[in-house]
Amino acid sequence: MPRYITDIKKIEAIPEEKRNILSKITDKFVFRINDYYLSLINWDDPEDPIYKLIIPREKELDEYGRWDASDEHLNYVAPGCQHKYGTTALLLVSEVCGAYCRFCFRKRLFRNDIKETSMDVKPGVEYIKNNPQINNVLLTGGDSLILATRKIKQILEMLRQIPHVKIIRFGSKLPAFNPMRIYEDDELLETLATYSRPDAKIYVMAHFNYPRELTPEAYKGIKALQSANVIIVNQTPILRGINSDPNVFGELLDKLSWAGVTPYYVFQNRPVAGNADFVLPFKDAYNVIEAAKAKTSGLGKRLKYVMSHTSGKIEILAVRDGKIYLKYHQARHPDYYGHFMELECPDDAAWFDDLPGSQEILKKQEEIPPSQVN
Repeated sequence: MPRYITDIKKIEAIPEEKRNILSKITDKFVFRINDYYLSLINWDDPEDPIYKLIIPREKELDEYGRWDASDEHLNYVAPGCQHKYGTTALLLVSEVCGAYCRFCFRKRLFRNDIKETSMDVKPGVEYIKNNPQINNVLLTGGDSLILATRKIKQILEMLRQIPHVKIIRFGSKLPAFNPMRIYEDDELLETLATYSRPDAKIYVMAHFNYPRELTPEAYKGIKALQSANVIIVNQTPILRGINSDPNVFGELLDKLSWAGVTPYYVFQNRPVAGNADFVLPFKDAYNVIEAAKAKTSGLGKRLKYVMSHTSGKIEILAVRDGKIYLKYHQARHPDYYGHFMELECPDDAAWFDDLPGSQEILKKQEEIPPSQVN
């Protein structure tokens, strides 16, 4: 297993003066890396994407955006349990990540003054049990695969006792960051194989952000999960300076599809505090994604370009001639499922709220009687 490092001052490849500056950031936000992932960094390249993904930046302390950019606090129905969409519930089961990615939209969870996750999943499981419309449960946090195998087994056993829960998903960076945790743990693989049934599968929502993360070790982890009857899909934000080159993003889509990992979502980066450096406007991000898709097969083109907004998951269908075309892929208000929108799109617009006319749409949703809302 890789050796973990939580003190940035111990990474001697970073000049000492810079380490001292960056330690001010790690005093506020948790820092955690391992020697396997460090080995993927090209230290001769000052703009190395892997470095940018995991090593803090001085601008991280800038207060651009909000800590909870998608208003997740509105979705809690029990400690550690969110229910925003009718058939899907989230259990925030871990406050620890394998990798604390610097762009993380839940960066707020990794501050000492925040407590949203719950190691006691029983209240959330009880809520799910009492709401038979929920057939899809996402285990997240943090990183759900970093939990002890014994804890994972307990959670899966509880959820599999609920007949209406069919899909169980693990949100995890570990297939990219520490694949050894997967393929070296026979008990974990046996547990996943036991609870991933022919009629009720377990999914891993992997977070590969850059092609170099798909190493021989990563492929071994992918194969181990697939052999345990687990379905793997991938989701990533579009990140300036990381995967914002169409050739790079196209290579990522190719490598994922060749390995049998479905490209699932590509997210518009949320306006989270300290993340401005990673954000591309809609116009630029759409052009990158479409140019990348043109370089890959139909299997690599399966992803959807979306943003997880307070009001729902909104699919970006096209950006053309100063207009943006959108559709609610998921919606907090049932009346808005599949709702199509055509709005003006300023060149610098990077979030739904930046679009002229968006506030009128949101206001109409607020006027829907509570009895008609999930």
